[in-house]
Amino acid sequence: MIDIQSLVEQLELAACIQCGKCTGGCPIAVKSTMNPRALVYQFLRGEDFELTAREDLWDCTTCSTCGLRCPKGVKPYELIIALRGQWIESGKIPTTLRAPLTATLNQGNPLVLPREDRSLWADGLDLKEMAEGVEYTMFTCCENAYDPRVQPVPKALVNILRAANVDFGTLGLEEQCCGSEIRRLGESGLFEYLRDDNIEKFRAAGVKKMVTTSPHCYNVYKNEYGKTEFTVEHYTQVVARLIAEGRLKFSHRVEATVTYQDPCFLGKQNGVYDEPRAILKAIPGVKFVDMDRSRERSVCCEGGGGRMWMEGTSKVRIANDRVLQALETGANILATACPFCFLTLSDAVIATGNEEKIKVMDILQIAQAAL
Repeated sequence: MIDIQSLVEQLELAACIQCGKCTGGCPIAVKSTMNPRALVYQFLRGEDFELTAREDLWDCTTCSTCGLRCPKGVKPYELIIALRGQWIESGKIPTTLRAPLTATLNQGNPLVLPREDRSLWADGLDLKEMAEGVEYTMFTCCENAYDPRVQPVPKALVNILRAANVDFGTLGLEEQCCGSEIRRLGESGLFEYLRDDNIEKFRAAGVKKMVTTSPHCYNVYKNEYGKTEFTVEHYTQVVARLIAEGRLKFSHRVEATVTYQDPCFLGKQNGVYDEPRAILKAIPGVKFVDMDRSRERSVCCEGGGGRMWMEGTSKVRIANDRVLQALETGANILATACPFCFLTLSDAVIATGNEEKIKVMDILQIAQAAL
């Protein structure tokens, strides 16, 4: 039984003035029955809520646009996360989420792959172990660590950091899921376990500065782990600074017109807009063009909030529209700085039949080509 009044008080839903800005900015609302304003209003009216009849709760990507646009600071996406949590607690876990959640607990990743394979992406790179003591700890997202399509991204970061003479290492097999999407799926207990276990691992390894390959890892460590003994940056922040300091130099040209997809967890949620663009503009030969919907107005790729493992009720892909918007700029490379964006947009390029017109690349791959 959902305690409606408790959720209204806990999430301060009574501040809602029903202006509709949340729904107007929601990338899902136009393709789903999910309506943030109507959902909040239903709770304010104290209406009965049949939880498992609302499969559209799983459509939300937790991009946070609804909360960022609210003039009163209400966060409808947190209500959705809380309701997902009640769904999980009921034991009626959606079928496609059972395996990722179980695997995260048992194997440290939601991709249902062995814990001992976590570092296979780094074979032959001779990376330092944390016991040796390093300036930066490089944290590899589960997707970057296991998915062959995005494994070249952490490899590129290794090459770039080495080119700039940065002292770094990894946690090796001690690395596991950061818990970002686990929390957004509503599994708060598993998230708290991962958070506490990770903090202990980081403390034991002497982690002081961390650089992540994923905005999702960056966001959760920075904003949702509480007070920690380490600082965290996304790789775009580190690489942009290395370029500005003259420590990273490019010797080759990359003749391409490049546009950029702002990841929600890097841009909207953390205000990191300039650094990715600074990297791209510093690469010789690159002509950079922004899409009309960029920076604060950027459109979600639809990969966050657990949507990498949950189909949702709508079969219409936001990423397909985003690829078409990228093509309108005349770009032949659609750059991003997030493994979720990379994968959803790559699939969208194929789905829209534009493989010959545009290619999705991570910023690190483009920068590596210019070394």
